[in-house]
Amino acid sequence: MRWQSAVQPLADGKGRMKSKPYYITTPIYYVNDRPHIGHAYTTVLADVLARYQRLFGRDTWFLTGTDEHGQKVQEAATKLGIEPQAHVDNTVVRFQEAWKRLQISNDDFIRTTEPRHKIIVQEILQDLFDRGEIYRDEYDGWYCVGCERFFAEKDLADGQCPECHRAVQRVREANYFFKMSKYQDWLVEYIQAHPEFIQPDFRRNETLGFLRKPLQDLCISRPKSRLAWGIELPFDKDYVTYVWFDALVNYISAVGYRRDDKRFSHWWPAIHLIGKDILTTHTVYWPCMLKAMDVPMPKTIFAHGWWLMGSAKMSKSLGNVVNPMDMMDRYGVDSFRYFLMAEMTLGQDASFTEEAFIRRYNADLANDLGNLLNRVISMIGKYCEGRLPTPPPGIFEKEGPAAELFEQLKAVATGLQADLEHFTLSQGITRVIEAVRATNRFLETQQPWAQARATDRGPLHATLYAASEALRICAGLLYPLMPTKMTELRAALGMENPMTVNPEELTQPEGLEPGRPVAAPGALFPRIEAPLPEAPPAAAPRPAKSAPVPGTIGHPEGIITYDDFSKVQLRTAKIMSAEPIEGAVKLLKLNILMGDERRQIVAGIALYYKPDDLIGKTVVVVANLAPIKLRGVESQGMLLAASKGERLRLVTVDGDLSSGAVVK
Repeated sequence: MRWQSAVQPLADGKGRMKSKPYYITTPIYYVNDRPHIGHAYTTVLADVLARYQRLFGRDTWFLTGTDEHGQKVQEAATKLGIEPQAHVDNTVVRFQEAWKRLQISNDDFIRTTEPRHKIIVQEILQDLFDRGEIYRDEYDGWYCVGCERFFAEKDLADGQCPECHRAVQRVREANYFFKMSKYQDWLVEYIQAHPEFIQPDFRRNETLGFLRKPLQDLCISRPKSRLAWGIELPFDKDYVTYVWFDALVNYISAVGYRRDDKRFSHWWPAIHLIGKDILTTHTVYWPCMLKAMDVPMPKTIFAHGWWLMGSAKMSKSLGNVVNPMDMMDRYGVDSFRYFLMAEMTLGQDASFTEEAFIRRYNADLANDLGNLLNRVISMIGKYCEGRLPTPPPGIFEKEGPAAELFEQLKAVATGLQADLEHFTLSQGITRVIEAVRATNRFLETQQPWAQARATDRGPLHATLYAASEALRICAGLLYPLMPTKMTELRAALGMENPMTVNPEELTQPEGLEPGRPVAAPGALFPRIEAPLPEAPPAAAPRPAKSAPVPGTIGHPEGIITYDDFSKVQLRTAKIMSAEPIEGAVKLLKLNILMGDERRQIVAGIALYYKPDDLIGKTVVVVANLAPIKLRGVESQGMLLAASKGERLRLVTVDGDLSSGAVVK
């Protein structure tokens, strides 16, 4: 389902979004797997960003697809007794069906087994070989079948693969190598000169840290005697190309590279959305390949975080992977899409629990948005015979509550566009939900139920029309997240073409036609009752509170036990970056490193510390505090600080101690 727009670009050099073409990609997913929440998150994120760009008038192209070569596919096909091509033909439909159910609006779906892709890969290989960028040499080292990568002995982790921690095999064979090492100095300079190239900032620093070590040339072939399922090297029929050298090329083969120069120059460069686990391949291998090919760099490579179950990454081996199909069946597609986008701060990890889903769903959608729609439709039915009232002239132009509400809505639309450019999508979503809450407060202040008793119906009509307008605009701004539900909401407001929007209607008043009938859609977001926890095992009744348990010590009010204190997890963390939060005098947004984990914390210390003075400090944080949002920014923990009078100082540790250490 696609929001169709008769668009007028909102581009004028005054801070509004430019109308340059927008090309966004997901990674192409390995077909020897089933779609899980990680796949779903990246794809829904790309879909939402693409839908927003179309909504605001940009020429947009959205690419996703599947990676279908490699050793794991060959081994799986052999076990099934079928050809690899038949195997990938059978498994690719899992992704195609999943994206259809998730309402993904991709413009293209590329498969690396398609002729349009394979021929471009071979032409690139031949060109690089002819120009001396690829050479043949003997290789002796360690190979991980799972990752399909070679590793030097110094890079192994306790003799195992440093990426997946599985066993590696000793391999000695002749192969072909891409001269990646010659581009190391160039790549470092390019990353440093283009801060937007790798996002978020700490992922850019991670790549630069990787590049401090000498960069090795990249083995880009596999002998057919060991792996036959791949794209054959055009200059040596006994070899196929390395799966990553094949897969990365999809981003350019899909939009006309070496076939349609006009089309390619129209769309390229792209914005690549990736998971942080494939950062090196995209921010080191891919730029070096493009440089050797004399192709401009991608505009941005954005690495998002992982969905965690508790503190662990979702993993098939751990048995904690969330199946997106199960969630959609249980709670609906639109609600699932909304949760994925609203819950994770882009770039950071996020914890997935059913309790968190229900909490956000009930708060944002059932209690706020759904309740607002029901209130407005019900009052229009009761006081205006079920038709949108005609408001007094100029209610959005003259000073007053309706004009103030509309100014806030315009600010939300403008702010959301800026959030898209800065990859702060969850903050933009929070803006819209805050506007919904502001509309609920508007109704409480104006009290249309009291206005209905007055002889002058003007104030009543102004209130109900203004609230309806707020719903129209909020539904438009939330459409890219929840296309079906927001179409239903706009239809309930009497809109003749609820799926058609001109982007300018999001910042212009009086988009609803007075006199149109409204109709309650039922419970747009029925409240979810959280499942009750299982009853604890039967136990002897506890003694009355006034009588201490025999053998224990009674405690006065306010005193906690060791059991209480043991629930609090205190750990050391290093502050990597700090910046003010717009409009908040006391708050700073900190990115911290806690062991191997990156987190974002909002701290009320701006009156006592300058951002630059905090970078590098090792502090103590409460690590198991439930995330909250402060001024629309998620905080994933709390700093410990001591204050007395006008002074405040952070709690730090004595001497050198690495981040992530447990405070006892």
